[in-house]
Amino acid sequence: MTFLLFTFLSSPATIAQTQPPKPPIQLGTSLFPNSTHASWLSPSGVFAFGFYPQGSSGFFVAIWLVDVKTVVWTANRDDPPVTSNARLQLTTDGKLVLSDGQGEEKVIANASAKASFASMLDSGNLVLYNKDSSIIWQSFDHPTDTLLMGQSLPAGDQLFSNSSRINHSTGRFRLKMQGDGNLVLYPANTTDTRRDAYWASGTVGTKHHLYLNHTGLLSFRNSSNFDLKFLNNDPSLDNDLHSGNQTIFRATLDFDGVFRLYAHVNNGSDKKICSWPEGNTCEVKGFCGFNSFCTFNDDNPECHCLAGFDFIDPSKETLGCKRNFAKAECRGENDSVAFYNMTSMYNILWEDHPYFKVVMSWEEECSFACLADCNCWGALYEGGTCKKQGLPLRYVRRIKGSDAYGDSTVVVFLKVGNNSLTNWKGNDKPVPKQPPPIKTTGNKAIGHIIVVTTVFALLLCASIGISSHYMYKIGVLRYKRLMETGILGLNEGGSFGAVYKGALNKGRRLVAVKRLEKLVEEGEREFQAEMRAIGKTHHRNLVRLLGFCAEGSKRLLVYEYMTNGSLGNLIFGAQRRLDWNDRVRIALEIARGILYLHEECEAPIIHCDIKPQNILMDEFSTAKISDFGLAKLLMPDQTRTFTGVRGTRGYVAPEWHKNIPISVKADVYSYGVVLLEILCCRRNIEVNVSVPEEVLLSNWAYKCFVTGQLNKLVLWEASDKNVLENMVKVALWCIQDEPVLRPTMKSVVLMLEGITDIAIPPCPNSNSM
Repeated sequence: MTFLLFTFLSSPATIAQTQPPKPPIQLGTSLFPNSTHASWLSPSGVFAFGFYPQGSSGFFVAIWLVDVKTVVWTANRDDPPVTSNARLQLTTDGKLVLSDGQGEEKVIANASAKASFASMLDSGNLVLYNKDSSIIWQSFDHPTDTLLMGQSLPAGDQLFSNSSRINHSTGRFRLKMQGDGNLVLYPANTTDTRRDAYWASGTVGTKHHLYLNHTGLLSFRNSSNFDLKFLNNDPSLDNDLHSGNQTIFRATLDFDGVFRLYAHVNNGSDKKICSWPEGNTCEVKGFCGFNSFCTFNDDNPECHCLAGFDFIDPSKETLGCKRNFAKAECRGENDSVAFYNMTSMYNILWEDHPYFKVVMSWEEECSFACLADCNCWGALYEGGTCKKQGLPLRYVRRIKGSDAYGDSTVVVFLKVGNNSLTNWKGNDKPVPKQPPPIKTTGNKAIGHIIVVTTVFALLLCASIGISSHYMYKIGVLRYKRLMETGILGLNEGGSFGAVYKGALNKGRRLVAVKRLEKLVEEGEREFQAEMRAIGKTHHRNLVRLLGFCAEGSKRLLVYEYMTNGSLGNLIFGAQRRLDWNDRVRIALEIARGILYLHEECEAPIIHCDIKPQNILMDEFSTAKISDFGLAKLLMPDQTRTFTGVRGTRGYVAPEWHKNIPISVKADVYSYGVVLLEILCCRRNIEVNVSVPEEVLLSNWAYKCFVTGQLNKLVLWEASDKNVLENMVKVALWCIQDEPVLRPTMKSVVLMLEGITDIAIPPCPNSNSM
């Protein structure tokens, strides 16, 4: 049973031995696979560093326990294995270099200086030293999936699991020692949010690091190396560990996502001491991949596809599942009801965050709500609440011991294709419906049809051309007048009111003070409730509300001070543009912040005014969204362009001008415009351009996309072509006229992170400008 114990007693030294054992590894020494010089042993022969075999003919560079051949560290773990022609050398110029036998060389240790010699220590630490015998690099500073005795995991660092028992490349899970003091397990490709975590130590507080001592205790230590808390009982008290023998403890994030502590004694046996999480493996979020669920069979975890899905690779069931029916174009309730059916599952836990939830009286009502929603592919009905999920479906597991379907207060509904969508054959793969037979027409009639059609087409093209010419000239003149009068809302003034610079704690802490103007007539209680709700939001990509004050009709909000100003200044007004990698990072940070507002708050928050001027940059150039949650406090006539419309012209979604409800998809539209502006470092509307087709960035970007000329958008710099194409595709999906066609922000983040594929977007066809 895990326990936490407070102590302020000093523990033994945690630093690797500073003096290397004799004899050291000299410069010019080499290792070769399949030879007597394939590894360097530690003095006692417990650990080895060198070529470790993988498969029948491949090798990778690693450190391992010799008698049980357990790998504890891997170099360049995501590189392909090398052949028997490879060589590993501590070169005469002080570098540890791997030659793959094909002429390519890679540095194994990026030391801070030239090495004079190296040592493989009995602690399992590979160390490089300079001429003064000072450590310039050590493997303990770069853990992969394992901590050894005397090794720490500092705040901000992570362990990543292996892909499988025999494949030591980066796997699907990570253990992070967070800066807030919490040790947390996550699936690998997720953000650091509670909804993705599947285990946490609960040690939020003082910044500290995780340390494994020589008696097998995992502790949280402060900067002075004092043990503050322990994660486990003292395993050295276990008589089965043969205290008279040398015991080696290691803490490993295994390939199945469980963090385990092992004891290894010198007779060649391994024993599992404890594990986190302590329950069954199905508690690991993401153990089974997308669109599948985890269940237990004879105490062994198994992955099964959800209804309507088949394994991507039947030999790798944890890889996830893909849809086994064709997807119909869905633009509303009628299409969805015609092409799909709903199937149900019971005794299911579904731990992903829904994109929409609402109170409903009946299960059938929840099922139909999902069926009629083009974005919904699964729904969870629990306790009178219906929660909708979009693709991919994640974090689903069958409750242990409840394999049979039956009565339950929790029911899951899944959308699957029906026979109206596809005709089914015996192999369970969808076959499109055959088209109806074509009626033939006589040659003479065909000739008349062709002549009439051609004349009509020519007249239509001429009319469109003349109309487009005059409409374009009128439009450009209109945009010029708007820019000259300054009503496009592109100035850097603060939204919702004036902003002042202030200071707290006798000037030691700078703050930004916003004075709200033209608020709706709400009571003091309602205003304070709204402010407290905003104050509870906490995300690294949101500007933090520190406090507020209200006196009469005056309302002041106090925010953290953002030293680097707005993103608008950096991409529009700066003499030196942000480089490509920074812009890609910032685009993802903004998406994560909006995702938090939409799906991870207690109640969804629609920002209503996403634009570069409302994205502020802190001292570390981290992007943070400001002014969220204030739209409902604003008077209708406060907007700069349209009465009753929230937001800034050029960024508002088309539905603001229609008599339809506004949803989070309005923010998705604004984000798509901002994403294009970040990529191209220009405003969406720019009349001072040499080529008329470039006036509206969204239209120009789509034309460049369909003609395969995306490089035109960033001619002034080198960029990753694949990343550019993917980000433009995401932006074009976001700015679709129909809200139902826009992705959720969860999907946007997954696409930007490369986790999910991005389909070819249709023409946005927006007239909202």
